[in-house]
Amino acid sequence: MFFHVVMMQLTDADDAFLARVHYYEERIRSELPYVRNYRFGRNVAARSKGFAWTVIGVFDSSADHDRYQVSALHQEMKAFMSPHIVDIAVCDFDSAGGR
Repeated sequence: MFFHVVMMQLTDADDAFLARVHYYEERIRSELPYVRNYRFGRNVAARSKGFAWTVIGVFDSSADHDRYQVSALHQEMKAFMSPHIVDIAVCDFDSAGGR
């Protein structure tokens, strides 16, 4: 499995913004068959250091993750979200990659 975790600090996360991101979240799950699971939501960790929002994507392989990265739908979501992102941290983890 390949995990893509994005933690974000946002300038704002009003209801309209969140509704649109959830719209993209649902579309990614339903329209991109190589995405096994995809979730956006609050980071409830006490040690989040201000990264209050997260996206977690699950893929069968890094190649599937690469397909997602260049997909038109992901690019559209990124273009919408980017102006609202103050800071971002990304973790890509390949559980099949060994030690």
